[in-house]
Amino acid sequence: MIPEKLHARLRKDRETTSITLRMPVDVVDSLKAIAPLKGMSGYQALLKAYVSDGLRRDEAQYLYSPAARFAQALRKRGVSADLIEAAAREAA
Repeated sequence: MIPEKLHARLRKDRETTSITLRMPVDVVDSLKAIAPLKGMSGYQALLKAYVSDGLRRDEAQYLYSPAARFAQALRKRGVSADLIEAAAREAA
């Protein structure tokens, strides 16, 4: 089952916002060189793809993994965040 938050990401009409991001010139130059090789329209599209890939990976690990869902279920049942974090550290 896909969580609603992830399902909403598939919509094309999502609201967007502009951000300013400072990056080293050589990194931007590399993005510009790689983008057409990956079939991207430009370096900004490639940068968004990299951010999306990393974000999906981290969300899967930290928000939607079985352990994260289990911790959320414990929080709903009144188990303290400190106790959950301590148990997670002990289990790791």
